[in-house]
Amino acid sequence: MQHTQPFSASTAPVADRAEGDRLVGPDPVPAVLRGLVRRPDGVALDEPTRAIGGPEPIVRRARPAGRDFGDRCLLGDEFLRTAFARHEARPEHVRVRPLAQTPAAGFGAPALCTVLDGPEVVHRAKVEPPEGAVRLTFTVGGRNPAEATVAGKVPPAHESGTLDAVRRWVGGVSLERPTPRALCTTGELHHELRDRRARGYALDEQENEPGVNCLAPVYGTPPTALSGAVSVSAPADRTRPVEGTLLKEPLR
Repeated sequence: MQHTQPFSASTAPVADRAEGDRLVGPDPVPAVLRGLVRRPDGVALDEPTRAIGGPEPIVRRARPAGRDFGDRCLLGDEFLRTAFARHEARPEHVRVRPLAQTPAAGFGAPALCTVLDGPEVVHRAKVEPPEGAVRLTFTVGGRNPAEATVAGKVPPAHESGTLDAVRRWVGGVSLERPTPRALCTTGELHHELRDRRARGYALDEQENEPGVNCLAPVYGTPPTALSGAVSVSAPADRTRPVEGTLLKEPLR
């Protein structure tokens, strides 16, 4: 069996069966779409037929996914809307796990993808480096108090700019103190969230686990903006505030 390429710029194999140099599979849509994705300015209407090598009536079955402008064909708004809607519906951990893999491997530290759910954070993905790292007690699906975790401080820091806003976020409940260094008053939280906005990332200095510091930049969930964080954890002596850039830089 021989694979054809939809356009010369593509190296992805085409799923449809090829016979000689001609596409004879029942569905040319994937091949045509791969070609159109690589041509944002569109292609001549006869170009997909030439590149794929299939009869024109077969190739034209893929055309509803695109849109004609004069003598050129390009991906239409409805196709893009459908693609982005599908992307938004994907489980969040599928989208954000790759963000955690890079710092976990590059820095040799475990990484978590976490989202805010009311007063708690939920851990959606966890990546452990192959060796030489502190092991996290967090589990995927587990929850922790938002105010005591680095990821829990990221969205509120973006949205809670005033002390009154922090009070509303806390909701009048008593804040837990998992370690002696945890922030348990609205005043302390307001000060920390203000610092987070200035730094551009959140820092947890042994607030959730003794001996472990965490650092987290922001990640967004389009189009709703800030929803959580990807955090990296390491022993406290490796993440002192003056050395925070050692973790910050690999996460940018």
